[in-house]
Amino acid sequence: MYLSDMHTHTIASGHGTHSTISIMAKAASERGLRLLGITDHGPATLSAGTPSYFRSLSMSPRYRFGVCVLYGVELNILDTDGKVDLDGNIIESLDYAIISMHSQNFPPHSREQNTRAFLRAMQHPGVRILGHADNTHYPVNIEELCMECKKTGTIFEINEASLAPYGYRGDTRENCREILACCRKHNLPVLLSSDSHGPKHVGDFTYASRFVHGQGFPEELILNNDIPRLKGFLLEGK
Repeated sequence: MYLSDMHTHTIASGHGTHSTISIMAKAASERGLRLLGITDHGPATLSAGTPSYFRSLSMSPRYRFGVCVLYGVELNILDTDGKVDLDGNIIESLDYAIISMHSQNFPPHSREQNTRAFLRAMQHPGVRILGHADNTHYPVNIEELCMECKKTGTIFEINEASLAPYGYRGDTRENCREILACCRKHNLPVLLSSDSHGPKHVGDFTYASRFVHGQGFPEELILNNDIPRLKGFLLEGK
């Protein structure tokens, strides 16, 4: 059992769920989580929250149903220069940011272009997590990203929705193997993420956990259960 889930979505993401933050926190509490990250899609996603929504999150309650809630964003990478869909001052007002590629905003490019886009986006203050960098439709140079993670204090997630049978990013297992091997080589931690779009899968790492342990990845490099270290990592400046 893991105690944190830092990549989840509410109705403010504009698709896939009618759940509020409170509904997500209640589900997290019922599953024994101590820390929950709300990371709705940035405003470039159709019908997602506006900049004012993300700006207002700083005034939201820190504890709900006994669960500590961190408020972040899953930023959309918009071009190969790493432009994202929120201004820097709003990103800095949030607890942390995930950067991801979605076809609606950034069509698949070459391996070199996708890698450059991630590398550039990692320079934005507040960015802590590379979202579903295992996506087979967006090939990247994992080694280059690992080296930049060491410099910038950013980490890879191992995404449950990528590895689950209902995943739509292709067979991501080989990419996940490479991510884990590279992180182990460079002593970089990873984070298991549900990418849940609603309460049903909050804290559900069934496939991600099985895969990570099947690769013999060290438990001490999985951040989900080290809550003080995880909070410090996400909240401290680069």
